[in-house]
Amino acid sequence: MKTIHIFIIFLVVVVVQLFVPAKMILDREEVLKTGITHKFKTQPVDPNDPFRGKYITLNYEMDSAETNDSIWKRDETILVYLENDSLGYAKVHSVSKEKKDIDRDYVEAKVRWNYGNSNTVNFELPFDRFYMEESKAKPAEDIYRKYNRRRDTLNDTYALVAIKNGKAVLKDVYINDKPIIYYVEKHNNH
Repeated sequence: MKTIHIFIIFLVVVVVQLFVPAKMILDREEVLKTGITHKFKTQPVDPNDPFRGKYITLNYEMDSAETNDSIWKRDETILVYLENDSLGYAKVHSVSKEKKDIDRDYVEAKVRWNYGNSNTVNFELPFDRFYMEESKAKPAEDIYRKYNRRRDTLNDTYALVAIKNGKAVLKDVYINDKPIIYYVEKHNNH
């Protein structure tokens, strides 16, 4: 009788261990398939920030907002409501500590800091790493830095992000409206 109980407990544990990662994957796929896609303008990468692992570190121009609230706690989760500028890039519509009843896409972000008693809050978007195949990641970072070296450059770099119900999934990184992998493959063929 004890063997049956142990076997049933074992099966329950196995099912739970398989269910949790599968649910996480399916949730991300749902955001990718049905979420609204936004373009987030990126900033130049700090040349001293080394390539860590198999991803490119991204910085975004949209990293702060003016608010009516001056009390923000570091690492607090906030909701950043979005709108698009005239060129189609995402920009902050408003930020809130709680869900608003407005018809706008939003993304959950973490407060980095606010400037003393000012009403400006600085936040970190949750999609700052673009993962790639190991052999392509280092060339992609080099190309990204090359095209995104200066703020006054004519090169247009941005991240394409799917957003649904506050959850965000980074789809791709673009340079001059071409996926970064285009430049990596072009570089590898020379």
